[in-house]
Amino acid sequence: MEEHGLSLWIYIGVLTLMLMGALQRVLPLHLSSGPALVAWLGASMLMERLWAFWPAAMLLLTLTLGLAWWLRSTQISQDALLAPEGRAICITGCDSGFGKAAAKRLDTLGFKVFATVMDLSGEGAMELRSACSSRLSLLQVDITQPQQVQEMLLAIKTDLGLKGLWGLVNNAGVCVNFGDAELSLMSTYRRCMEVNFFGSLSITKTLLPLLRRSRGRIVTISSPAGDQPFPCLAAYGASKAALNLLINTLRHELEPWGVQVSTILPSSYRTGQSSNEVYWRRQQDHLLLNLCPALLEDYGEDYLAETRDLFQDHARKAAEDLSPVVNAIVQALLSPQPCVRYYAGPGVGFMYFISSYLPYRFSDTFLQKLFVKKKLMPQALRRQSGFGLHTVVNNNNNNNNNNEKSEQ
Repeated sequence: MEEHGLSLWIYIGVLTLMLMGALQRVLPLHLSSGPALVAWLGASMLMERLWAFWPAAMLLLTLTLGLAWWLRSTQISQDALLAPEGRAICITGCDSGFGKAAAKRLDTLGFKVFATVMDLSGEGAMELRSACSSRLSLLQVDITQPQQVQEMLLAIKTDLGLKGLWGLVNNAGVCVNFGDAELSLMSTYRRCMEVNFFGSLSITKTLLPLLRRSRGRIVTISSPAGDQPFPCLAAYGASKAALNLLINTLRHELEPWGVQVSTILPSSYRTGQSSNEVYWRRQQDHLLLNLCPALLEDYGEDYLAETRDLFQDHARKAAEDLSPVVNAIVQALLSPQPCVRYYAGPGVGFMYFISSYLPYRFSDTFLQKLFVKKKLMPQALRRQSGFGLHTVVNNNNNNNNNNEKSEQ
């Protein structure tokens, strides 16, 4: 009997730890009603079964769920944010997108904002000048150019004097990826690493003495592509993966200095050139001009054209309201206890939950349905497979009259 009781409590302990880990990922999510209902029904069935056999387990799990929910609720509803007045923030990449929106919001809140842009005479810079107060300073900075980064540091130190910098928001980045990993040019990999990783590293190292002086914050806009194997995003994802590891390492190393480090992982948003049809056509044309002829023959121009259309269609359907990301930036800068990670936007946390707790087969299927849904096989595979494979694949009736398209 005692043996049975010991096994029961071990089972309860392990199950509780698993549920706590799952809750840590599920509760911050922006779940739609469908997944939330399924999760609730599943939990209810589990609890009913436990109640029938082990009342003690049911009681413990109920207390655990209640505690986890209360902790998360108090974290979300924190009203006691730090006062922004008198605090200085540097945000990179403010020509458009998240950077421009965040610069406006932080200026409205009362921060002293240093906003870096690529073009001081550009549309984004002019909009910030007209919309923001005199506290906002625009700095022309290409984060891949060390001299410009040093000039930025000098400008900030001159303005702040002996005061430290409260926050750095690493936002500047590029997504020049287009196509499969094998098709992506080496220049594409280098460009992504140069901006997304080395550029952010350069800015962070340069401003760290000022951040340590004020025991401030580092907030980095990364991407789920740095953790998840999104199809056709190898170059961009690899650069963000490197950035994620760097930021996590800094989080541990800067803890003794009192500098708190957060990463924001946005869902899909319409920013920059992402919804520009001309931009995607130029990407395709550039790849066609520089791709090895043998690779182009193996994959086919129609395969590249489909990839372009899928990227463009995905960008067109992306969210336009950037407020979830901007809200996460504000929380990371002003919360007394900022989160290590913020999942900004619908579905991001749910995706991480699937990848962490379900077999690869499920997470891979989820990613394929979430992002680019390739229907056309590479040209060489179509030739090798012949009509027989097309007949099997074409159960979904997606083939055209020339047997050019098929489901993978």
